[in-house]
Amino acid sequence: MSKSSVVQMPKRSRCAIYTRKSSEEGLDMEFNSLDAQREACEAYVASQRSEGWAAIRERYDDGGFSGGTLERPALKQLITDIEAGLIDVIVVYKIDRLSRSLMDFAKLVEVFDRNNVTFVSVTQSFNTTTSMGRLTLNILLSFAQFEREMIGERIRDKFAASRKRGMWMGGFVPMGYDVKDRKLVVNAAEVTTVRMIFERFAALGSASTLARALQAEDIRNKRGKRIDKGFIYKLINNRVYLGEAVHKGISYPGEHKAIITQELWDRVHAILKESPHDRRAKNRNSSEALLKGIIFTDTGAAMTPTYTRKGEKLYHYYTSMDLIRNRDTRDSTGPMRLAAAMVDSAVIAEMRRIIGTPEVAGRVIEAQGRDAPTIDERAIVSALRRFNDLWEALFPAEQARIVRLLVDRVTVGSSGMAVDLRHNGIAALIRDLNASTNTEAAL
Repeated sequence: MSKSSVVQMPKRSRCAIYTRKSSEEGLDMEFNSLDAQREACEAYVASQRSEGWAAIRERYDDGGFSGGTLERPALKQLITDIEAGLIDVIVVYKIDRLSRSLMDFAKLVEVFDRNNVTFVSVTQSFNTTTSMGRLTLNILLSFAQFEREMIGERIRDKFAASRKRGMWMGGFVPMGYDVKDRKLVVNAAEVTTVRMIFERFAALGSASTLARALQAEDIRNKRGKRIDKGFIYKLINNRVYLGEAVHKGISYPGEHKAIITQELWDRVHAILKESPHDRRAKNRNSSEALLKGIIFTDTGAAMTPTYTRKGEKLYHYYTSMDLIRNRDTRDSTGPMRLAAAMVDSAVIAEMRRIIGTPEVAGRVIEAQGRDAPTIDERAIVSALRRFNDLWEALFPAEQARIVRLLVDRVTVGSSGMAVDLRHNGIAALIRDLNASTNTEAAL
């Protein structure tokens, strides 16, 4: 009686093929580098069919990802499937397709060993389960990492040389420019906004207050976001607007056109050299005499700004010149001295109330109609309505300018306060507001 022979089939090994390409160039071709890598790996797996090898259907392709990091979507999915026990063998075309970093590859090998997964390179024959295979692997990875570092140094050297020649080397495009043929060109719509920010900061000296004003006017940056203090500081410190290219803190003449003048840059940066505390104090002082030259008593005496000091604090007043010059005030019934903050607030409140009345709008429309028959009445009404919304966001110097533009005279007496407005000043203000609206529309 003859014994029947039993043929033992090899254990089935599930093979995952991983491919990677550093750049996205050529990935849109019908047959690209990732396809070539996969085809070579599939042929190798097919040659090991007698050993039970079989490629799984899932694709692990990272197109446009560097081998110097493990932050790759397909690689992360591969590790997840390894941890889930779905893979027995990793197949790659070359070792550096999986990683160019010796430290990163050591982490991957730990994952492979922990899950009894073998790693195979089609063009570099070795086995990671043996000590000799590990030695060979480490030597190859050391050279791969060396090559990557050399490539990085060459790129940095080329970047530095290009910047010294004033060339645009990519990155976030600053407001006021566009990129055309790898060069910065002036954006006609945005350049007005950039210059305006520099000019208004030079006049104001406060990025916080300027940011509030720009937000109230709904002026936005290149990305369409609201402008904040941080954006303003970045913009006014960017030497690209002087037509320069900067590399590691050193400026070189750029290939692009300057947006602002050296004189405006110097004015802005002279302000930045002052401490924030000094700048805030200067802004406060600029608004303390808001009604200087236009406030009088009901007897006709001018009132002038004065102050007293208690400790380190200043208290500001409007004082009648009769009192200052020791004139006879026994017959006067009006106030001799008033707290400046109280009067300023009352005048501003009354000015804003009067501007919002239909009577003022009618007078301005009538006056403008005589000078310009084609005047848009709706534009006048809209500008007057916008005034109250914009006032709170204006910086002190701008508020003071508008008060002097609009207010002709303030008279205070025992019976109260009267505010006389300049109607031609209101018309000038409307032109300013409409000009601001047109600037926003252009952006």
